[in-house]
Amino acid sequence: MTGTWRHLPASARAIAVTATAAVAAAQARDGQAYEKAVADLAVDQRSGLVLGTVVRLLLEESHPDGLAGDDIRQVLARCVQDSTRWHPDVDPHVVLVLLAGALGVYDPETDDSPPNASALARHAPLLVADLLAVTGAPLDDYLAAAFTEIERTERHD
Repeated sequence: MTGTWRHLPASARAIAVTATAAVAAAQARDGQAYEKAVADLAVDQRSGLVLGTVVRLLLEESHPDGLAGDDIRQVLARCVQDSTRWHPDVDPHVVLVLLAGALGVYDPETDDSPPNASALARHAPLLVADLLAVTGAPLDDYLAAAFTEIERTERHD
């Protein structure tokens, strides 16, 4: 996967810049930088679509033969356990919702306590950083692919 998102319109670039900062802060385990970046990320609701697409692409890359329930449990446990070492406010339910949403199997109508957009924005970079650690790939490639896929989907709808 190779590509860039720097040619995109300003609003898309802003999401990419903010997402990159949040993921970098999560990778560095920098709580102060993370708090600022996720606050900025939560401002634009479209960031959830972008990061959800990145999560799906990373899951597909790291599990080319498909995902089983045990795979999801492993990703969830690894992300939550690693993240709570430096960011104690991690909610496993929100991470699970992010995973299920990225895979297209989450229905907020059936969730007794669906997380709000702010909670999703606060957890998505943690999940992305965890999955990037497994694949070893650069975030820019996945952001570029996510924007390309979103644009293609919007054109066909």
